[in-house]
Amino acid sequence: MTQDVFYNKVREIFFENKVVIMFAVICLFAFYHSGMTTTMFFNELFTRFGRNTFMVLSLLIPVVAGLGLNFGIVLGAMAAQIAMFLIVLWGGSGLLGIFWVALLATPIAIVFGYLVGRMFNSMKGSEMIGGMVTALFADGFYQFLFLFVFGGVIPIAATRLMIPTGVGVLNAINIGDSPNYMRQVIDNVSMLEILNVSFIAAIAFTAGMLIYKLAKKQPITLRGEGGFSKILLFLVPLTLAYIASFVIMPFLFFLYQDRLNGLVGVRLGAVTLALYNIYQIVQSKFVLKQETTPVRYYIYLGVAALLYAITLNTIIYSGLEHVGVPVFTYLLIAGLCFFIKWFMNTRLGQNMRTAGQNRAVATAAGINVDRTRVIAMIMSTLLASYGQIIMLQNFGVMSTYGSHTQVGLYAIAALLVGGATVSRASVKHAIMGVLLFHSLFILAPFASANLMGSALIGEYFRFFAANGVIAIALVMHAWQRTTKRKAVTA
Repeated sequence: MTQDVFYNKVREIFFENKVVIMFAVICLFAFYHSGMTTTMFFNELFTRFGRNTFMVLSLLIPVVAGLGLNFGIVLGAMAAQIAMFLIVLWGGSGLLGIFWVALLATPIAIVFGYLVGRMFNSMKGSEMIGGMVTALFADGFYQFLFLFVFGGVIPIAATRLMIPTGVGVLNAINIGDSPNYMRQVIDNVSMLEILNVSFIAAIAFTAGMLIYKLAKKQPITLRGEGGFSKILLFLVPLTLAYIASFVIMPFLFFLYQDRLNGLVGVRLGAVTLALYNIYQIVQSKFVLKQETTPVRYYIYLGVAALLYAITLNTIIYSGLEHVGVPVFTYLLIAGLCFFIKWFMNTRLGQNMRTAGQNRAVATAAGINVDRTRVIAMIMSTLLASYGQIIMLQNFGVMSTYGSHTQVGLYAIAALLVGGATVSRASVKHAIMGVLLFHSLFILAPFASANLMGSALIGEYFRFFAANGVIAIALVMHAWQRTTKRKAVTA
């Protein structure tokens, strides 16, 4: 790769990420004038990241499938809140209670996603506007359910959940007190519990694979298709860690924690990112023997090195050192990221990508476009319901009539801030968007209070930024569609 080509690629990547760079500069400016300590900032940022990222990731599949930004994820949040109310009513508590909430929310979210997907198939090209209107329309039924049906049509004996008249649910339901203690139960799962469950699941999966191969009289090999090398790659370290938890007491005491030190977490993430991109570079050069290695691997490698170097700064070091990262919540987010990456390489994922790029070509290739789009909406709505459950348990309080209202707005704004568009979004955009958007949310009131004497100005600014970035994205999408249509007809 010549020097000019390399510089052109770098310039192109910077141009594609101009929105990210702009918001990063705004966040740095706001932090400088906010007067916040790094500990306070990082503690709030890591909390918000764990609380909101799952919801933002639920937007990716519809974008790939050509449905645009799914404002209909509000229905997924409604499904989660209906399930949460019912499980609280029936006495659910703890991590098991959250499991029952997720289990009950699943069929409700699937039905909502199916109905919205069918509706979107009747209004191709206007899905985003349709999603906005659908969310408002569904909210009317949701309010009717909680204001009148619960208590008015369906008798509710639990007076602690109802308004004094007995008809209608309380505005705020506390899930952080007995008997329904579900506040931060996902965040508080210890690393020892994660290790034990992961080890048992890995052993069960390996045994199941062996039994299946023996029943089918298939050869048991380490390498090749159907080999056990990839399984052992995870099983062996898990086994060693499981044994170490019994014989190494300092390691056992470490595993009893439910939160990872922020400094360790960031450095571990930087090292993991660096090793992954080194692996990609080596594979492209010596295994695939490509003439040129994609520039993005070198850029991500540089980002990993920069991220690690930043942690060496005294101020950043001291700020991260006093921050705790909820391990299980972050593992759920990481698991969803890997699931989306894996799913997009499956046949159904490729069908969604093809349908999103060109419906006519997808139909000609034998893909049932309408069915594919409905599946994408079901998956998005279902994931959004799980994201809302994570958010509710983190707060410990469910605002019955308000927790779901701004879900779509803030999740979509965060995705766009990360550099996504109406037709292109990835895990990278979601992660970067959550970090930048919520950094702005944290810093804006403090910076405006110091610069202009009023924190309300910062509140207005961040609300303006959330709506503004969505409006610009919709305008740009409409302009691009008009331009393409004119180019075709010319």
